Amino acid sequence: MRILIAGGHGQIALRLTRLLAERGDQAVGLVRNPAHTADVEAAGGQAVVLDMEHSSAGELAPVLDGADAVVFAAGAGPGSSAERKDTVDRAGAALLADAAEQAGVSRYVLVSSVGADRADEVDDEAMGPYLRAKAASEADLRSRSLDWTVLRPARLTDEPGTGKVRLEPSLGEAATQASVSRDDVARTIVGLLDEAAVVGLTLELASGEDLVDAAVQAAGRGEPGDGSLDAIEETADRA
Repeated sequence: MRILIAGGHGQIALRLTRLLAERGDQAVGLVRNPAHTADVEAAGGQAVVLDMEHSSAGELAPVLDGADAVVFAAGAGPGSSAERKDTVDRAGAALLADAAEQAGVSRYVLVSSVGADRADEVDDEAMGPYLRAKAASEADLRSRSLDWTVLRPARLTDEPGTGKVRLEPSLGEAATQASVSRDDVARTIVGLLDEAAVVGLTLELASGEDLVDAAVQAAGRGEPGDGSLDAIEETADRA
């Protein structure tokens, strides 16, 4: 497969690039800074320099030529302004969707965040704008005829991945205390790209007790994994 990753220099994106390259897929990392191309290439991917904040869908669409899927893993990052969270996390995701429609690429995986469904309840000056931007990007994607999947990871960590996760339409009250490693987020994205049954689903992700592939397949069948609050609390404590 040829997979274009927006936000190609991000921590999840570079992990995803390595996983795709290791199994023989072609990962194309979209980066804003030319200095970041070496890191994408070192991970086994192809780097394309394009600033999504200052580009049109018509400029981006040719980059998607021959792609089988796109992954939006970009983010304005901690410390960025509310305005930039909007132009990157919301507008960037919409721009990629516009370009995908123009290029005829139907598969789209959006990396969002746990809490996006409760964005209006968050008063925090940093998290509020971020979650509202993610919520808006989700709503935009759901309005399209693309084969989309929304992935909402819990709090991200740099702990080594375990290959075991909790993947559900909702983590419920446990979402606020759950966490997941970036390694396991990348592994889960690979699984979602491979599983047609998760098209049209919004799924929340945390560390858990189910192997990634089994969790993805169960989610596609609408079956619960180990969904107990105790299980999520135990894996959050270990993270």
